[in-house]
Amino acid sequence: MRKLALTILFGVAIFISKGLLPTPMDKMLIAFQALFLALGALIAKPFGATRVAAIGALLTAIIRPILAPLTVIFAIAYGILTDILIYAMGVEDSENSVRTKRLAAAMTVSTAITGMLSYYFSSHVLGVIPRNLVLEVTILIGGTISGLLGGYVAAIAWRKALKNLMIQHRPE
Repeated sequence: MRKLALTILFGVAIFISKGLLPTPMDKMLIAFQALFLALGALIAKPFGATRVAAIGALLTAIIRPILAPLTVIFAIAYGILTDILIYAMGVEDSENSVRTKRLAAAMTVSTAITGMLSYYFSSHVLGVIPRNLVLEVTILIGGTISGLLGGYVAAIAWRKALKNLMIQHRPE
């Protein structure tokens, strides 16, 4: 029950952070999204990040109905990519500790890939966002830094609070 509550809380937090930022700013400053997806992946295995992303996307789609299909598709892709990379990069060790550099790397890669795919599809394929080289570079740099920052802060949060919270309340 605790994992479900945290998953929902993280999804709502993503919704709040995305709902306050207009497109394309929401694609550059996604450190909060990266943070909550990383924590979701660590807390609610399997596919915790995917579940957190789906909750955030469905709520965001309510206030941005025109972009709802893109929002849901790319959010879920971001969640799946996050879950896969966190697993594939061996972010957690056998003692349930998080390797900070690996978590930051997983979030950096998943954020950069998702941000650029989302921007490319929105601007080059659909033409919803105007094509602009400066904007593309800014999104890539901002998204990459946001992913790195989100992964790093998630590792700190896991070590300081969430790891012990989740271990203390494991059903036997």
